[in-house]
Amino acid sequence: MTRLATELTIADPEGFYAELVAVHEGLSPEASAALNARLILILANQIGDRGILNEALQDAARDSLPPA
Repeated sequence: MTRLATELTIADPEGFYAELVAVHEGLSPEASAALNARLILILANQIGDRGILNEALQDAARDSLPPA
């Protein structure tokens, strides 16, 4: 059974997306990737549960695979 939240739970998701895009404006691809890495680690620390983090990693990896 999945413990990872798959329903949208973010208040004002469009606003959050706009903020996420804005924080990347003007950054080089390398700086943007570094910002994403820091954000991922901050959010992973907030979640804290290794089981949920593992599920998230597996879901993200599966969604990143090229079509067969």
